[in-house]
Amino acid sequence: MPESAKPLVARHFRQILVWPLQLMPLRAGDQVQRHFEALEQIGADNPWREVQDEFTGDPTQFQERHYREFVTFLPYVQRFLYGQGRSSSTLRGYGESPIRVYRRCDVAFVRLTCMDGTIVDLSVKHIDLYFFYDVDVVILAMELQADDLPLARVQEIMYRFGRTFPAQWDDDSRASHCLNRVEWIGEADQVLAVSDFNDRAKFLAHVCEHRASTVGAHWEYLLQPMAQHHSEQPGLIRYRQLEYHRLPKMTYLAFDDPFALSRDDFMRLGLAAQPDDGEGLHYSEQTIDEFEREHCYDRFWSPQKRDARASTRIICTGHAFAMIGSHGVPFYSDPETGLLGQFRHQYFLLGLVAHFHRAALLMLSDRLVVAVSRLNIQEQDSIRHFKRSIRQSMEIFLRFNHRYWFHEVSKQAVAKDLYRLWSHHLGNDALFNELREEMQDMSHYLDSDDARRQSDTVLRLTVVTIFGLIGTIVTGFLGMNLIAEADQSLSRKLLYFAMVFLPTLALTLYTVQKSRALSEFLDAMSDERLPLTKKLASLLRIWRKPATSAPGLVDIPARMRRRRKAPADRR
Repeated sequence: MPESAKPLVARHFRQILVWPLQLMPLRAGDQVQRHFEALEQIGADNPWREVQDEFTGDPTQFQERHYREFVTFLPYVQRFLYGQGRSSSTLRGYGESPIRVYRRCDVAFVRLTCMDGTIVDLSVKHIDLYFFYDVDVVILAMELQADDLPLARVQEIMYRFGRTFPAQWDDDSRASHCLNRVEWIGEADQVLAVSDFNDRAKFLAHVCEHRASTVGAHWEYLLQPMAQHHSEQPGLIRYRQLEYHRLPKMTYLAFDDPFALSRDDFMRLGLAAQPDDGEGLHYSEQTIDEFEREHCYDRFWSPQKRDARASTRIICTGHAFAMIGSHGVPFYSDPETGLLGQFRHQYFLLGLVAHFHRAALLMLSDRLVVAVSRLNIQEQDSIRHFKRSIRQSMEIFLRFNHRYWFHEVSKQAVAKDLYRLWSHHLGNDALFNELREEMQDMSHYLDSDDARRQSDTVLRLTVVTIFGLIGTIVTGFLGMNLIAEADQSLSRKLLYFAMVFLPTLALTLYTVQKSRALSEFLDAMSDERLPLTKKLASLLRIWRKPATSAPGLVDIPARMRRRRKAPADRR
């Protein structure tokens, strides 16, 4: 085989899977749900242990890599990611990072059985859970690595691995677009969990029963003791999926000669698309040009020069992030000072923040959907619950806006550009603006509804006061000793009191009941333009049975009506 025909081999392959999940409330009504505390309280079977921050440990163990990572970010992002060190020990609740990280160390590597039967083992560097204070979101981050993988195998892993459930099945009941088998392997080479994507009946039955997709058995195992929201599995901490079944991924690839990759290869890697079948991509040159213009960050990429120092290409499509460069160049492959170290730390944190923003916004949007879907305007309890849920979501969004939302995380050129590119392709700004407008609409709506209710109450009280003046004048007139009963016995006085009090009370309650109609009658009486017949008609309407109307809310804003769930397909 000639040299040019040799298959390309990734000398080093590293991948980080990022899986944002929505956490269900532990206690109804509580604004801050401390899921990480509930995780810590689980017994000895819990494999997750909190990761102690190396930034607050022994200063002699603090390496230059840690320093380089820290100074990449702006001060307010530093406080978000790392806290403020010793200040947290003296000022409780201040200076602490809102992020809590938990790690499990029982999975040594993952064994992948490819479509052609080839078995590939990927070493597991770490599996972490990221919890965020005051936001019901958790992010699973898994870092894997391997060496000397053919490019076609890399493409297959990027495309087929990291799926939470199958999208469909082939004629032979094999899950399409998925690996044949995924296994978590322990330190003693024991099998901890195996994928079950070929169990079509399981996935069909779950969607039919719960109107929600379930996840593969190996993913269920990895997240234990957390449990799916719609499942029979016991567990206090429950989660539900937020997005697409393909997990977001970050991929680092080192080749002997990255310039040997074609435009089709870069596009497949950037999109995590299907492996090359020998026929090439069926895309036009215009489409490929647009892809390179929109998604490729070529600050360190110059194929014309053929220079190893300009052989690094970064591709970001939002869902996927890929970095391709030269294996033998320290600038790219050094794990401490090279781009490999930055990929594992700085760039990972950029992706974590971007995906966290999107997950938090989707979570808050889902809370609005649930609140509106559960609203029954014919029930006062439902109305009160709706208002409480909306106001709680608005308060959480306000705190998220001030604590977590960043338009800019770094002034370093590469980090700044990549974060902007990442957020743009995830659509975070558009999603934030849409959610903010909906929150503002709901805020204005609730304020106007409260004002309407207060105005209605004042009106009713005014009507009751006006008609109460009649009784006040009468009783005041009778109290001028026109009827001399002052010397009568106590029982007789109590009888007179009851004779006056009970009718007055009944009249007052009746006036309150008819206050809306009475107010319309008073308006008609005060209008000099109305003839006497119209005024009499207004008087008679007081005793007519009113039309049935909702006891509480007026119609919700149109923006929120669009968020109601569509009716089920009746077929």
